[in-house]
Order: sequence, then C-alpha cells, then structure tokens
Amino acid sequence: MTDSSSATAASSATPNRRGSTSPSSDTQSSSGESALVTEQGRTTIADAVVAKIAGIAAREVSGVYALGGGAARAVGALRERIGQRSDHSQGVSVEVGERQAAVDLTLVAEYGVSIADLAAGIRRNVISAVERMTGLDVTEVNIDVQDVHMAGEDNDDDSDQGGQSESRVQ
Repeated sequence: MTDSSSATAASSATPNRRGSTSPSSDTQSSSGESALVTEQGRTTIADAVVAKIAGIAAREVSGVYALGGGAARAVGALRERIGQRSDHSQGVSVEVGERQAAVDLTLVAEYGVSIADLAAGIRRNVISAVERMTGLDVTEVNIDVQDVHMAGEDNDDDSDQGGQSESRVQ
C-alpha cells in the first residue's frame, strides 16, 4: 500500500498491481482528491466492511464451494448449527488504506472448474464490488485455493445414517 502523499504525487496514468496502466479512477478528481478524502472531510471504511463485501462477491462466482481453510469452515459450520448468522468475511483478509485496498482470499473450489478461470472471475467480481461500493482502488486480489470439493464428499446429517455407512460387501 502506498501512503496518501505518494498517491497524490502519482501521475495520472500509473501502473497498478493488476498489471495494467490506467488513468485516474472515476473516484478521483484532477486535483488528486478521492471521493473518500475531500476538502469537506474524510470517510474511513473499516477493514471488516471491505472483507464482507469481498467475501460476498467471491461467493457469487460459480465454482466457489466455500471460503476459508479447514479450521475456519469447521468453526463456521458450528456457528451455523447453533443458530448464529454465517460470517461473510470468513476466508477473507484485507488491508485498507485511505484510497486503496488489497484483498487475500482462501477458498475451496468445486471439482471440475478451471482454477485459472475461477480465479479470474473472482478477481473481476471482487474488484468490481469493492471499488463500486467503497470508492477504494483495489490494488490486488490474492487467491489461495486450499482444496477441491467433490460432489458427495459432504457428511451432512441428511446423508449420514447415524454414523454408519452401507457396507460395500455382503
């Protein structure tokens, strides 16, 4: 992340971490102000807000089975069983500055999807949602695919027969 003094000094066409060179975003005026930092005041956005937006946007992409690693998903499943709301920021870590945000996602992909295409779709959706809703420039979205889910792997109570599975031999 860059601080606000170096962001203001940047030229109007600067390379970003997504690898493209783009002119100043729509949220910045020609004087270097952003929609979040103006002469009238400053708007701050909590890390939890950006993480929630990114988590919801990532879950919208077809091919994402779940967000979070094994332990985070186990805690999330326990939380849901006792009636608490699901944590939309599970598996999401963010760093938020005055004008920029970086997002790290940990996820489980569905078996059969192209992980490269999935990652591109997630990046596109997360960047679009975060930038549109917050006015922050998303500098990067890092994706850590921890597992691949295969249909029938779930051991939910509906498919679990009291802890006993059918015998494969007689």
